[in-house]
Amino acid sequence: MNVEIIALGGYSEVGKNMTAIKVGDEIVVLDCGFYLPSLVEFQEGGGNKKYLTPKGLQKIGAIPDDTYLESNKDKVKAFVVSHAHLDHVGAIPYVAGKYNAPVIATPYTIEVLRTLARDDDVKIKNKLMPTKTGSIIKVSKNISIELINMTHSTIDVASIAVHTPEGVIVYTNDFKFDNHPVVGKKPDYKRLKELGDEGNVRALILDSLYSAKGMKTPSEKVARELLKDVMLGAENKGHAIFITSFASHMARLKSMIDFAKKLDRKVVFMGRSLSKYTKAAENVGLVDYSKDANILTYSRQVQKMLKTIEKNRDKYVVVCTGSQAEPNAILSRIGNKQLPFNFVHDDHIIFSCKTIPVEPNISNREKLEKQLTSRGVRIFRDIHVSGHGSIEDMRDMIDMVKPEIIIPGHGDYKVVSNIEQLTDVIGYKPGKNLIYLTNGKSLKLK
Repeated sequence: MNVEIIALGGYSEVGKNMTAIKVGDEIVVLDCGFYLPSLVEFQEGGGNKKYLTPKGLQKIGAIPDDTYLESNKDKVKAFVVSHAHLDHVGAIPYVAGKYNAPVIATPYTIEVLRTLARDDDVKIKNKLMPTKTGSIIKVSKNISIELINMTHSTIDVASIAVHTPEGVIVYTNDFKFDNHPVVGKKPDYKRLKELGDEGNVRALILDSLYSAKGMKTPSEKVARELLKDVMLGAENKGHAIFITSFASHMARLKSMIDFAKKLDRKVVFMGRSLSKYTKAAENVGLVDYSKDANILTYSRQVQKMLKTIEKNRDKYVVVCTGSQAEPNAILSRIGNKQLPFNFVHDDHIIFSCKTIPVEPNISNREKLEKQLTSRGVRIFRDIHVSGHGSIEDMRDMIDMVKPEIIIPGHGDYKVVSNIEQLTDVIGYKPGKNLIYLTNGKSLKLK
């Protein structure tokens, strides 16, 4: 029986992830995400994505091209999503509805998907199947899907094992090996090793985004200590504290709440995306942040609270959107004086994130920092550790699952080809058992 891996998105750019696995006359689709730079550029130009059709979103490069799937429409048996980040799940409402196939993902990812669709006024026609990690679901005659617990920079993340009569394909976009996660469980090393020991892993689609980093990615526990050092170690008496990070990073948010309590400050979450991701996690019982934080969504609420905080600036910690200096985010709107808060000399602004190195993020962040530093604030940058594994994590993944073939994923050749510094040493050669794909290309397993 023929098994084919088709790259549909995320192999010619960082983002827009989508991979199809064809087994005989059946197909499963792994991830279906946005290319966020295209969306941000469109929105900055005055557009609104709710008025764009799937074809329109494809035209601006914001969602994957599913022409291949459309030509095999009756063969698509399931969409499987690895986690809740927009570059993996965001395009589901615009693509999956064309196909008579369920969407399978962990409970948190499904809850976020429901929220995204509701906010964009898009109806998801597909059956949504919340599935816990550790589960195996038979989706068709020849394909079963297994969700394996993994850690990343959000919660309830899965690596995906696609079981076929010809062997197993393991998909790891995105992963890190975190033995001390602040929220959630450690990776399921036992199951990964079992797959490798069974000797039946035909291909490993390997998150190779950080293959140039000659290290093991630090645990979220390290980021917690970095944040602790800034929040509790830098003099902040009488000054405002504003923190921004990725809205879906539930572990980082927990640390912010914990250290704010030690400062005897009230916690306020500001911004729609923070509200969405937090409420989704609460709805599936993974966190309970509402008891410790005032979670604000609407502009009127935010404006009223900012006026209160300005008069009592050392009584609060504000956790807000704007980690990438998005134009409509709370911190950006304060920076350009669209929202009523005046930073003063030595107020603290903590970026518990990295700037994603693409335009327009880079230029937006530079502009925002210039606005803020002109007011004399203290800026604490890069209080963060990544959610992506580095080269030593990749080595561990390969050693555990023992694949016949490695397919580097999560970036174009320039980004992912750094994997060769490792794979050449352990016996994987380009063109032989290390195979690079680009969007629209495929690999048939022999």
